[in-house]
Amino acid sequence: MRAIRSKNTQIEELLAKALRKHGVRYRRDNSKIFGKPDFTFRRLKIAVFCDSEYFHGKDWEINKHRIKTNAEFW
Repeated sequence: MRAIRSKNTQIEELLAKALRKHGVRYRRDNSKIFGKPDFTFRRLKIAVFCDSEYFHGKDWEINKHRIKTNAEFW
């Protein structure tokens, strides 16, 4: 779990690049908001969390044999 980054992940960088391209103003990793969302849009009162696919079970049937620790939980 140490290798999982909480800031500047690939997903966040792609989204930030697209937002900059369209001229959207945002704030990253705002610790003043509950939950510390990845992007906040203050005027719109929107918080965006960028989660990776690992925790959502992407290709679970193919990759479930790779998990060695706490397999019962996963």
